[in-house]
Amino acid sequence: MVIRSAKFVKSSPHIGLCPDSDLPEYAFIGRSNVGKSSLINMLTGLKTLAKVSGTPGKTQLINHFEINESWFLVDLPGYGFAKVSQSKREVFSDMVTRYILNRENLNCLFVLIDSRLEPQEIDLTFINWLGSNQIPFALIFTKTDKLSSASLNCSIARFKKKLYETWDELPPLFTCSTVTRIGRDDILNYIAEINATTGVLAK
Repeated sequence: MVIRSAKFVKSSPHIGLCPDSDLPEYAFIGRSNVGKSSLINMLTGLKTLAKVSGTPGKTQLINHFEINESWFLVDLPGYGFAKVSQSKREVFSDMVTRYILNRENLNCLFVLIDSRLEPQEIDLTFINWLGSNQIPFALIFTKTDKLSSASLNCSIARFKKKLYETWDELPPLFTCSTVTRIGRDDILNYIAEINATTGVLAK
């Protein structure tokens, strides 16, 4: 897929204020500071489309970006540790939950996993929750440039082993690095394939 246009549309504090559109949506979520905004900028080819911050919890709203005038890329607030109040964390959780469960044109949720870490319980719990609610999703292991090929393979193998404790079949899995741009084409082509099966023509 070639990204010909990418523009910010709006930030919404809850699903009721999200764009009134039937365009397919592909949302990105992960633990705070997993590299989500950097990944979005890499995918679109625009360095400042999504705000990048070293402070966990910077994304606090549902952010919609229109891509090629044919689908939305959605930046969701991260889960886990964030430098915001407990009351705001609860709001974010409710906001994200309602979006994931009720947004009818959500075609796929991309869950970002920090490839450098041991399997995190919060990631596994969230993934199992998605499965229980039959939400279509894929996994993206981020920051792969920080590891050797052998270490990366071991890290992914450990994560898959944990998933196989509760899953018979694993979701699609991607690896990426915003430094080397590895994984960009694979992720965009996967989105293009889903769009094609749902009758969305690339522009």
